[in-house]
Parts: sequence; structure tokens; C-alpha cells
Amino acid sequence: MSSLEEICGGLPLQPLPENRGRTKGVPHAPVRTPNLTAQEEKLALQNALRYFPPEVHKELALEFAEELKLYGHIYMYRFCPEIEMRAYPTEEYPCKIKSAAAIMHMIMNNLDPSVAQFPQELVTYGGNGQVFSNWAQFWLVMHYLSEMTEEQTLVMYSGHPLGLFPSPRYAPRLIITNGMVIPNYSSRDEYEKMFAMGVTMYGQMTAGSYCYIGPQGIVHGTVLTVLNAGRRYLGVEDLAGRVFVTSGLGGMSGAQAKAAVIAGCVGIIAEVDEAALLKRYRQGWLMEITDSLDHCIARLRDARENKIILSLGYHGNVVDLWERLVYELDTTGEQLVDLGSDQTSCHNPFSGGYYPVQLSFEEANQLMSTNPGRFRTLVQESLRRQVAAINRLSDKGMFFWDYGNAFLLEAQRAGADVEKRGANKTEFRYPSYVQHIMGDIFSLGFGPFRWVCTSGDPQDLATTDLIATSVLEDAIHQGVRASVKQQYHDNIHWIREAGKHSLVVGSQARILYSDQKGRVAIAVAINRAIAEKRIKALVVLSRDHHDVSGTDSPYRETSNIYDGSAFCADMAVQNFVGDAVRGATWVSLHNGGGVGWGEVINGGFGLVLDGSAEAEEQAKIMLSWDVSNGVARRCWSGNSHAYETICQAMEETGKLKVTLPHTVVDESILEQALHR
Repeated sequence: MSSLEEICGGLPLQPLPENRGRTKGVPHAPVRTPNLTAQEEKLALQNALRYFPPEVHKELALEFAEELKLYGHIYMYRFCPEIEMRAYPTEEYPCKIKSAAAIMHMIMNNLDPSVAQFPQELVTYGGNGQVFSNWAQFWLVMHYLSEMTEEQTLVMYSGHPLGLFPSPRYAPRLIITNGMVIPNYSSRDEYEKMFAMGVTMYGQMTAGSYCYIGPQGIVHGTVLTVLNAGRRYLGVEDLAGRVFVTSGLGGMSGAQAKAAVIAGCVGIIAEVDEAALLKRYRQGWLMEITDSLDHCIARLRDARENKIILSLGYHGNVVDLWERLVYELDTTGEQLVDLGSDQTSCHNPFSGGYYPVQLSFEEANQLMSTNPGRFRTLVQESLRRQVAAINRLSDKGMFFWDYGNAFLLEAQRAGADVEKRGANKTEFRYPSYVQHIMGDIFSLGFGPFRWVCTSGDPQDLATTDLIATSVLEDAIHQGVRASVKQQYHDNIHWIREAGKHSLVVGSQARILYSDQKGRVAIAVAINRAIAEKRIKALVVLSRDHHDVSGTDSPYRETSNIYDGSAFCADMAVQNFVGDAVRGATWVSLHNGGGVGWGEVINGGFGLVLDGSAEAEEQAKIMLSWDVSNGVARRCWSGNSHAYETICQAMEETGKLKVTLPHTVVDESILEQALHR
């Protein structure tokens, strides 16, 4: 059993740790098939050995070559530490500065087996969302952080710690980039090769920026999505007896069951991986599980008729579930589902993110590595079947939306019937949840604000919950626009319910959708509580990159931007730079996340609150920019909610001056000008 002091001591070389290989009984990442040439294999091995002195190269070269052969990547299992991997209280880390300890806390939380999807492969969620590329990088980063001063910045190149560099005290202590590849080479095939060679990494959104807070991170957004779907599609506030069918219980998708319960509906969630299903059941995130479609349908009917709140995990392929629902419709005339979606990792469909219905889970994992071409064919056939069933139910009144996981994009590429005639490239037969459900929320400035209490004490989290509730209630009392008031009430309901539902997995963290005013006010109140010793230790602020400003993603976050700029990434890059110069403790910029490699650019941050006046000022200016950047961009694209929101922000902030668009009132002049 290693200690934190040993973990921070640098690579263990004298002696080398025992090579224990992969641990049995722990979920492991699917085997990768990078198809390296002989020269590329040699380069991958050479790149891995760079971390070690020549005297150990001969021994390590043999096992690293074996890992590359067996798993398609060199993870360096020998160096997987024996320490209990979890988020320790910050005072226990041997660091020179508090912010470095906070970063360590966040890193180890991302790798906690109760949080991480494939902990030994350093994958936090999404099937391939890496914290680091290999275990040597983990040891070096922890060592650098233990030595860091307030006049140094740790620079990370796609999992690789480039080193500590001199910087002023007001600079970020950590700057992360992941997957920054020349655009013409940002393809999936190129990625597989470059990842296998150890030169780039897919950090997803919050995995590679050390800000993941477990599946709770998406519970709140999922609750809001389901509630607002009910309002928009069904015209109801109360979802009792309404049925929501979806799939995925692994990383972030594991939130869906808990969200269904909090939203008050009947949630039926399919999952092919029994380990993922049982993990959520044991954590209390699933009320019931079954591997019988007959039982699933009977339980669904009972809950629907008697308005029983239920989350039922079906161990099986979601295509079988969708096709069974069609069978029930055709044979009984009953439409058993009201709302539908999908949260499989379709951004990574051919490497374990989506499992074809034609094979068992074990058969699919084997075929994935032995015959990837055949596996790809079956995945695309399965997607076509899934869409066909969804279309049939949709034609009879079910409302389906894309959850921004690239499901419709991959279905389109597979030849499924998802086309929306006459639409632009980001529109399909079914809307993304941003286009119909959450887009206006983003344009109002609301998004997934988060904080982590680094003491590890649940009482500190309870204190922050009370602070946040009080701040939002005060804001309503002072007066907010009608379009904002509903969101505030939803968020107050959420945070009051959050403590009752055992949402904490890993670090003592909370997520709360909030706008600019709410984020700043909550941050200031928490910082003052730290100064007053009502909160025992540092609090780390962050957000999901899936937010108003953090992400340029034409098939998700920016799918409701229709001025032709949905594929432009200025906003995310400016977000990353702007946060850095306004006091963020660390910043990150990613290629990929949510909808996949090459499909999105994400910018993110971490900000440490320590109770100081300096931290309060940094929170005010940085959080204001972090929201206003995206609201201003959405305003310029023509969104009326964003226009109102940014105008109000300018009224309240004297130094904020944003370029506002002039609307073409009479569109007939466009046709006249173009066809004269």
C-alpha cells in the first residue's frame, strides 16, 4: 500500500514495482485496434520508454510491447499505484501550495474506482475519456504538483507533463491541452494511431481536465431535460405515470435512472454491460433490475397505470427493448412510451461505445478486436434497426430527442432514416435536446456550475447547499425576469432534493445549473464562508464544458445556432484564454468530448476558493466572463433570449459593451436583392 508521500515522490524505479498486470474483477477498456505499421509500433515503444532511464529499458520494453500487442495501447500497468485511489482531504497531500493539493484531489477523484469507468486504463467515462495516457504520466504530474510554487505553471500536452515553467502569481497554475491536432488530421483513424503511439489523448470534457464529479454531474441536467421535455412535448408539469425509455448506465449515462426518479416519471434504461448495471444498482441509482423483457414490459405497465415512480434497469440491448415496444403497439394497440432518447457512447461507436444487437456483450468485445470491419458493419445495421423502431413509435405519438451523444449523426452515417428534408447539416428528423429543450436555457446563461468541497466532509457540502439555496431565493425576492424565474425555481427544487438522493459518488461535490448572477453570488458566498471557517477547507469551482460558453459543438451545444457559425470554434478557444487571464487556477482546451473526436472543441477551468479577497475578485470577473462570452456569441447569432440576457448584463456591468445584431425585419428584400 503506497502513501501519498510515495505517490508524490516521482516514478518508482529503485526497485521497480512488481508487474501485476491487469487486475481481475475490475472493468477494463475494450481492446483498441490502431493498425500500426511496424515502424509506428517501434515508435510507440520508443515513446513509452522515454519516461525511464536506460538501465530499465530492456525489462520494460518486453512488457510494454506485450501491452501494445494485447490491448492496442501501452498503459504501463506495472506502475498502477497500490494506494487506495480516492479524493483525499487536501491537507493530507504533501504540497507547497494549496491549489496544487486541490488539483491532486480532483485528479485522484477522477481515477477513483467508484467514479472511473475503467480505472486501470485511466478512463473516467465515455469509454475512452482519459485522465492520462499512461501511469508514468500520473506519477510525474503528482510529483510536479508537490513541488510547485506560486510562481510556476505546470504545462500538460495531451496527458504528458511538459514540466513546470516560471510564471507570475496571477497566472494559472496548470494549463491543459488535449488532442490539439492539425484539423486535416483530426480523424478517428489518425487518432487511434496517435493515441497508440502515446502522442495525443482524448480527454472527453471533464476527464482530461480533472473536473469530473461522478454521474451526479449530469443528473441535474438530465432532470431539467426530462422536466422540460414534459413541458414542451406533453404539455404537463407532473410526469407521474409517464414513461421515459433510454439506454446507457455506464459513466455519465448512469445518471438517467436517478434523474427519472427525481423528475417523478417511469424510467426504463437498457444496459448491455452487467457490471455497469450492477454498479448503479448497488449505488442505489437504480431501483430495480431485470434481464427479462416480459418482466420489463409488465413492470412498465403497472408503474404507468398506477403512477408509480420507478427506475428499472433492463440488462440487455436497447434495440431489443425498442422492438418489443413496437411489438406491443402492433399486437395490443398500446403506446407504452411517452418520451425516448439514447445515451450510449455513440461518439465512440466502433470501440465499445455502442454494442450491436446481433451479438452478446462478450461476443461483441471479441469481434471488436478480431474483426473490426465486421463489427462496424453490425453496429451500423443495429443503428438502422434501432431508428426504425423509434420511428414507428414516434409516428404514434412518442417524442424522441437526441441527447448530444452523436446517436443521430452515427445513425445517419449508417444509412438510417433520420433525414430532415430541406434542413441544414445540424438538423435531423429528431431534434437534439439543445435545439428543443436546453438551448434556451444556455442562451439565458444557465449551465452546469459545480463545486467540490476538498475537506471531504459531507457537512461542508451540506453547508454549501444551504448557501446556494439562500442565494437563489434572495435573487427571486429581489426580482428576476419571467424567463429566468422558472429556472431558479427548478434549481431550488433540485438542490433541496439533491441531499436526499445519495448523489455523491467520490468527492463531496455538487452541480447546480445557474446563470451568471447566480454563479457569482454563490461563489462569493462560499468564499466568505471559508474565510469565516464555516467551511473547513478549499472549495474548487468548475463546470461541465457542456455549457453556454465552453463548447463549440455543432451537433450538440451549438446545434441551435443557425447563422452558419455552428462549426466555428472561436468561442471555446476564447473561453479558455479568457479564463486564464482572469484568474482561473487551471484551464483546459480539448478536441473532442461528448460527440466525439474531431466533432467539437471544449474550453474549461478550475478555480480554487480559499477565503481570500483575491479569490473573491477572481471569481467575480472570471465567472462573469465565462458566461457572458457564450451569451454574447448566441446573441450575435440571432437568439432573442441571449439578446435580452446580454443587454441586462450590460446594464448591470458598466465595463461590458457587446456588439448587438440588427435584425432584417423584411426578409423579402433578401430575395429581391439576390434575384434581381
